[in-house]
Amino acid sequence: MSHEPDHHASLGEMYSDYFLDYASYVILERAVPHLADGLKPVQRRILHAMDEIDDGRYNKVAGIVGNTMNYHPHGDSSIAAAIVALGQKDLLIDTQGNWGNTLTGDGAAAARYIEARLTPLAKDILFNPKTTSWLPSYDGRRKEPETLPVKFPLLLAQGVEGIAVGLACKILPHNFLELIDASIAALRKEKFELVPDFPTGGVMDASDYKDGLRGGKIRVRAQIKIEKRNLLRITEVPFGTTTTALMDSIVAAQEKGKIKVSKIEDNTAADADILVHLPAGADADTARDALFAFTDCELSISPNACVISEGKPQFMGVAEILKRNAEQTRELLKLELEILLSELAEKWHFGSLEKIFIEKRIYRDIEECETWEAVIAAIEKGLKPYKKIFKRDITEEDIVRLTEIKIKRISKYDSFKADEQIKALEDKISEAEKNLKNLTRFTINWFKDLAKKYGKGRERNTTIEAFDKVDRTQVVAATETLYVDTKNGFAGYGLKRDGEPIEKCSTIDDIIAFTQDGKMRVAKVADKIFVGQKPMRVAVFRKEEDLIYSMVFRDGRQGTVYAKRFRVGGVTRDKEYELGRGSAGSRVLYFAVHKSEEESNAQMLLVHLKSGLRIRNLVRPLLFAEIGIKARASKGNIVTKHGVEKIVRAPKDYDSDAGA
Repeated sequence: MSHEPDHHASLGEMYSDYFLDYASYVILERAVPHLADGLKPVQRRILHAMDEIDDGRYNKVAGIVGNTMNYHPHGDSSIAAAIVALGQKDLLIDTQGNWGNTLTGDGAAAARYIEARLTPLAKDILFNPKTTSWLPSYDGRRKEPETLPVKFPLLLAQGVEGIAVGLACKILPHNFLELIDASIAALRKEKFELVPDFPTGGVMDASDYKDGLRGGKIRVRAQIKIEKRNLLRITEVPFGTTTTALMDSIVAAQEKGKIKVSKIEDNTAADADILVHLPAGADADTARDALFAFTDCELSISPNACVISEGKPQFMGVAEILKRNAEQTRELLKLELEILLSELAEKWHFGSLEKIFIEKRIYRDIEECETWEAVIAAIEKGLKPYKKIFKRDITEEDIVRLTEIKIKRISKYDSFKADEQIKALEDKISEAEKNLKNLTRFTINWFKDLAKKYGKGRERNTTIEAFDKVDRTQVVAATETLYVDTKNGFAGYGLKRDGEPIEKCSTIDDIIAFTQDGKMRVAKVADKIFVGQKPMRVAVFRKEEDLIYSMVFRDGRQGTVYAKRFRVGGVTRDKEYELGRGSAGSRVLYFAVHKSEEESNAQMLLVHLKSGLRIRNLVRPLLFAEIGIKARASKGNIVTKHGVEKIVRAPKDYDSDAGA
């Protein structure tokens, strides 16, 4: 695109143009892998540079960086980091030296101290100059591959993550052997399903994976074993964290009072081994669930499969990526067979020409020739009777090659050996033609051979399980005490001096408060929080508890007295709820809470009316069993329209009929 001074009508248009150029560059040339080979440009250039200098021995990574810089117009540190990242995947690069540890998070040694070479797998699936499309390098001095002719779903095997301008990519790694099985199924037009597999192991719930597309999610957990009553052992960590980060998250959760741990030991070597010691009296199952709820022992990962295809970024599920890679492998093998067939045909053609030229002594016909034209004509005349056995025309170039055969070769020519070589070529040609006719079967067998050669030790690491999300309120350690200052209307775990203790609580609990004016509110527990004037009840709010609340209240200062029973149900934190009828001066005369309907039904109250009223009976029984249990917003049943002096519980031997 031209950026001449007069090309843009305004400064804003110019910046918009430049921004689009930059965004396109980052997406296409840096952050997002290509569908064809599953590589970002820097990875492709590294592998090409390694192949260029490959002699079977290890090369210093610093040297590989230098050679890669002939193709990659960026700094050496970014190239070295990309080489280390490729080497740590243990797939394409054979490493030597300290390459860091993805399990513990330790970094690699400097590039001048570590060495690398291509693995046999990389040589088998990545490179073939005859099937590679080449482009000039950034300075025009060399040629680099547009994409490598990869014969394997490398993108899904390695996984990749990248952030571009307005676009992100996150493809998770999958199992080597499962990818081969899925490729075979795709070639056979059979159904298959792919889920990730992580080198760190762990347990995975991929029920919401959604084929790796945006919006999907998987949950990964550490492998935690209960060794003893007070000891947990972490043997595998979730993908996306390290043993160091995992231990830091446990310590942080302990400091916040969310879990109780007495000691942590890290014995990690080749495999993860973290010992979590629990305090005396702790429940191991609850502690394990708390680790899942409050630490990096459980993580959620959101994939976002995005690739470069047809010159632009495309969102594509892992199943579609694999199908296209399997088909690409098939087409590349077809191209290799066609090239091989062409090369074998040329060898057979010239081998047959040479055999006739020597055995029929055609070379003697040129002894008397005085001109080059005469030599060509003599050889052409000698070969004419045998033209029918050849599969293509005999060209002047073929004849020139015959004249270049040395006398020593003619004198030592072994006709029997030549026949064997030609027969071997014919067998290879026949086999290549057969494979081309049965290309799908040939590709399937190629994948099977790949699994036999390189599949050992590449079995699945991550266990697939469906597991429920841990309710944090159920497993959080109750390390605090909830206090209430009824005089001033405050509650919290920091009121040890001014309040009275209510119950144990954790720092993530909610508390529920009922006040004498008929209001209810739910709030997150804190060091000190205002819950309302004259609180009648303050408690930890547990949604799973099916509590029944009984209440008798006066509507307004001189209004009717009502009774109601209700369950709290769903609430919004920090919102004030009206339990009465909302009249000013309303007051709760009786309040109780019960754990069951039977317990609530057993309530019998005696309502004492104010004296001086011209009524026969000033004491009236109130049986809550006659009042239905409704929602908290219900208005209640009328108890009396007269003034009430007090409400007391009826004695156990009270006879309601006699009292009436």
